[in-house]
Amino acid sequence: MRDRVSEFVPEEKECSYLESELAQFRYFRIEKCSNYLYAALLERGWRRFGKYFFTPICKECDKCISIRQDVENFKLSKSFKRTINKNRDTILIVDRPKISNTHLFLYDKYHRFMNKKKGWEYKGVTHELYYDMFSDGFEDFGYEFTFYREDKAIGIALVDILPSSISSVYFYYDPDYEHLSLGTYSILKQLELAKKLDIPYLYPGYWIDKHYSMGYKERFKPFEIMIGRAELNQRPIWEKHEKFF
Repeated sequence: MRDRVSEFVPEEKECSYLESELAQFRYFRIEKCSNYLYAALLERGWRRFGKYFFTPICKECDKCISIRQDVENFKLSKSFKRTINKNRDTILIVDRPKISNTHLFLYDKYHRFMNKKKGWEYKGVTHELYYDMFSDGFEDFGYEFTFYREDKAIGIALVDILPSSISSVYFYYDPDYEHLSLGTYSILKQLELAKKLDIPYLYPGYWIDKHYSMGYKERFKPFEIMIGRAELNQRPIWEKHEKFF
């Protein structure tokens, strides 16, 4: 049976992105989520990890803003063209999400690096945890973009592809290849695919203006932001602002 939903709301916890703020999320666990329901959730600012869909419901803070890239009007900047040129020898393979020792090693290496570079909290990864977050619940829409150099996997993006949208679920890479700007390159390849498939929007997740980890998403212009937080029975309001062009 599709779209069997269970809901839960954990207690508030310290925000992973903003010091002195408390974060709280509303969760759905959905068995065999349909494209229709997933598209409706994406349009209302929800994200997915495995079979878990979530949206922020923080009481005192609204700095996490849902954004989506306008695929049709996106144009490559000089910086983006340089990134593409740097990756002229990078090979992209698209497959379904899976799990292996390579996945776990690369995920662990990336997060240990980000723990030192940006202070990300990291306590290690297990086979079960990785499966729950990335290898489970991909249904009809989930894909894995693996980037290779000389037959070595150096970056992995989890990407959901729906008829009217693409969602960038998560990305991690080998820090030894940081000079290739693989995070940027991954988004550029997703935008390229969206254009080929006539998909109007790419959802990269939440954006925090000028944030050291979340602010980069505004580089992919133009984009729209969702005004407020729409309930499932409400029509979401998306707006473009001149400063984002």
